[in-house]
Amino acid sequence: MVLTVRCGRRAANLAPVSELEGRGEGRRLEGDRGGSLGRVLVVDDDEVIRQLIAVNLQLEGFEVEMATDGQDCLDKVRDVNPDVITLDIMMPRLDGWVTAVRLREDEATRHIKVVMITARAQEHDVQRGREIGVDAYVTKPFDPAELIRTVRNLAPG
Repeated sequence: MVLTVRCGRRAANLAPVSELEGRGEGRRLEGDRGGSLGRVLVVDDDEVIRQLIAVNLQLEGFEVEMATDGQDCLDKVRDVNPDVITLDIMMPRLDGWVTAVRLREDEATRHIKVVMITARAQEHDVQRGREIGVDAYVTKPFDPAELIRTVRNLAPG
């Protein structure tokens, strides 16, 4: 199955990572989320990137909610109750760094796994993420298969 996602003039063709890797249907694991692999909150101010990440995760069996920036993430996180948050760094209102710090400072959210997805690939950025307690770091442009593996490794199940 291939899905085309369009936003304005930009489009991306998507297929389950498992098909891209030649394994046929996507792997599904039973769990406490009604058969999904877990719940992911995708946070990015770029609608195309947000949709690209969301659709790839959905095709693999994750439940996905979305937020447009760090403040939107913090406003939604308790209601969404995600297992994993994918978090861009450079966003309006509240950037990914501050968002990650606030998630770690809050007893109710500090257990949530955080994956930074960003174009900022310098070593000092990666180190800053480690110091904050980020669980994984994926650089843009990213390989959807790498992103799926990273989220799968962090999600329960």
